[in-house]
Amino acid sequence: MIKIQNITKSYGQLQVLKGIDLCVEKGEVVSIVGPSGAGKTTLLQIMGTLDRPDSGTVMINDIDVTTLSTNALADFRNKNIGFVFQFHQLLPEFTAEENVMLPALIAGRKRSEAKARCKELMQFLGLADRMGHKPAELSGGEKQRVAVARALINNPAVILADEPSGSLDSKNKQELHQLFFELREKYNQTFIIVTHDEELARTTDRTIHIKDGMVLNNDDHGKTETGTEE
Repeated sequence: MIKIQNITKSYGQLQVLKGIDLCVEKGEVVSIVGPSGAGKTTLLQIMGTLDRPDSGTVMINDIDVTTLSTNALADFRNKNIGFVFQFHQLLPEFTAEENVMLPALIAGRKRSEAKARCKELMQFLGLADRMGHKPAELSGGEKQRVAVARALINNPAVILADEPSGSLDSKNKQELHQLFFELREKYNQTFIIVTHDEELARTTDRTIHIKDGMVLNNDDHGKTETGTEE
């Protein structure tokens, strides 16, 4: 579903990515780990079409996104890629419901359709009674689940998560990690997660180790569809 070939990226004289090759299948939950400065976030940004590589190809559902124009790329990103960041990035003046619905409305979906999809997701995530609350009225774990719902609203091909549990306490962190596998089971959702959390990395189907802008190895953890070891 996602195939990356020979991705390179430099900023000035600093070469951050040095020929990355990577494949992710539909329904996989994959973690990317490595030391600070290894190129993890840069790789995630290129996969998410937020940045362009200097060379190489990024294929998502058989579309080479590196060839798309700026406007076409923005449309593709909105409809095919969901993002979850460390600090949720919710708009403070909007309710949880409005934050979740926004990407669907930007995509041109009918408000009634977006509202129905939002309600479905919020119920699944245990947030049905928090839809009218603004971010300041939500706990850290609730805000991150709202961010997950927002990422899911357009039925994306993949969700890219950058340190998604980095700002959470241990209880909310564990619940968020479990949620990824519940979403995979219910929606066959694909996740690519950049993390420093070794516990989270061990629970994923596969861990990709990056160092100095190169893939060192892929660890297949032998997980079943529910994320447990066979």
